[in-house]
Amino acid sequence: MRVAFRTDASLQIGSGHVMRCLTLADALKKHGVACYFICREHPGHLLELVKSRGHKTHPLPIGDSQNDAPPHPTHAHWLGIGWREDANQTLSYIKGLDIDWLIIDHYALDILWEEQLRTHCKKLMVIDDLADRNHTCDLLLDQTLDRQAESYKNLVPPGSRLLLGAEYALLRPEFAALRADSLKRRQHSNLKKLLIFMGGMDQDNSTGQILSTLAGSQLPEDVLVCVVMSSRAPWLEQIEKQALASHLNVRVYVDVKNMASLMAECNLAIGAGGSTSWERCCLGLPTILFVTAKNQITIASNISRKGAGINLGEITPDSLVMLQQTIAKLQRNPESLASVIKSASACCDGQGVYRVLNTLEEESHHGQLNN
Repeated sequence: MRVAFRTDASLQIGSGHVMRCLTLADALKKHGVACYFICREHPGHLLELVKSRGHKTHPLPIGDSQNDAPPHPTHAHWLGIGWREDANQTLSYIKGLDIDWLIIDHYALDILWEEQLRTHCKKLMVIDDLADRNHTCDLLLDQTLDRQAESYKNLVPPGSRLLLGAEYALLRPEFAALRADSLKRRQHSNLKKLLIFMGGMDQDNSTGQILSTLAGSQLPEDVLVCVVMSSRAPWLEQIEKQALASHLNVRVYVDVKNMASLMAECNLAIGAGGSTSWERCCLGLPTILFVTAKNQITIASNISRKGAGINLGEITPDSLVMLQQTIAKLQRNPESLASVIKSASACCDGQGVYRVLNTLEEESHHGQLNN
């Protein structure tokens, strides 16, 4: 069985799309499935990481033509090239591979692109969490908490199968494996380890603003502030210098390979409202959320409505003041985190990748994903 992924990472796009596809590809690989990643070489691409995990990669060159006639998807500029040219480049690679599933995870691609590839794969799957454009697909995955089928009523063909909600969140197996121990540990925990992770790239340097804010707060001296960043993050060097100069106990972790363990050890997180939200929920890690991109608004709002996190909205001078106040309040009353932990852990159990694998098997009709 062969599965091709069309997805991208960049300083603008971030790393989340490639990382969740990589999680699914790693699970497929364990079942003997060959996975192929087709990614454009934007600054911040993750092709080497994908290759290091044993998957085939096909880099697409950076282009400068976007001459296709409108209408464009809202995020069309993220593609860095016209969709027709992108479709042709993708097609020239996969047409000789006999692809079983083509999986698209890209806000810049929609039904126009998909129609060009539809007949060159046996099945087509879309991963989305915007519900803002039309698709032609056999299967659509949207792991947004409480996402309803109504959102896609007029956006996909009537026969498309929908996998909706955080129960389908694509988390690496270690999160499910550590879930029970992590939740047990949170029954009695004070603020000793604080995690800051604002996305792999953090192009706007949200991390630096948060560290500056924390430096003016009343964090106890024994609190370890754990900052996680990608080696490709443009502000990494500045953050490392800021950490060294801070009176706080700050440790910067780069290209973390044990994220689940680190999250399980932390008592509180400050994070962006992206796909990492489901990792934190799985482990019951209470989180103060910031919205760093428009696609995070619904996620952060739904998590807050469920009581599974504290949403401070976009990073502004006012919300940074609220960050100080929120941490101070939690320090005075650590028991108030108990309900957040319970609500967060109820949102996601970490088994989503297996549910998606089972669905791919059912839809494939030939059971090649069996152990």
